[in-house]
Amino acid sequence: MAPLRDVLKLRPRILFVGINPSIRSEEAGHHFASPGNPFWRLLYAARLLPEELKCEDDARLVEFDLALTNVCPRATRSAAELTTAEMIAGQLVLARKIKRVRPRVVAFVGVGIYRSFFEIAHGDGAGAKEETISGARVFVLPNPSGLNANYPGFKDKLIWFERLRKFAELE
Repeated sequence: MAPLRDVLKLRPRILFVGINPSIRSEEAGHHFASPGNPFWRLLYAARLLPEELKCEDDARLVEFDLALTNVCPRATRSAAELTTAEMIAGQLVLARKIKRVRPRVVAFVGVGIYRSFFEIAHGDGAGAKEETISGARVFVLPNPSGLNANYPGFKDKLIWFERLRKFAELE
């Protein structure tokens, strides 16, 4: 199987950054393809998209001034399977990608990705952050996976996707 392709454009309103694809996403060839992952429904419900997309429509994000990438391209059952070397290499590639595409907002899809990128040991959950990356403002979303015990329900996650929309509108 080939790694998932990034969905990128120059100067997107928001660049979503996942940690790595799931096995299901790699098999499907599309981002956030696991049936239990509400990422696409959350984008629509939070009014980040004017129409509801499915994972098969991931390439259409650019039509709505959005982009999507992952820190690590290797698909795994769990992000815990990623090596430290993969994470470090992926973060370097991500930093170069952000510098090249110049998003207005970088939205980390998961608190752990943000903490790892900025080398923050603990604390600092979802929400707007003070850090910037190559001029892009930073926002952290909870991981939309149904396995996320800190944000277990759709409404618990939706709050943060709505806050991201408002944060992105501040420019």
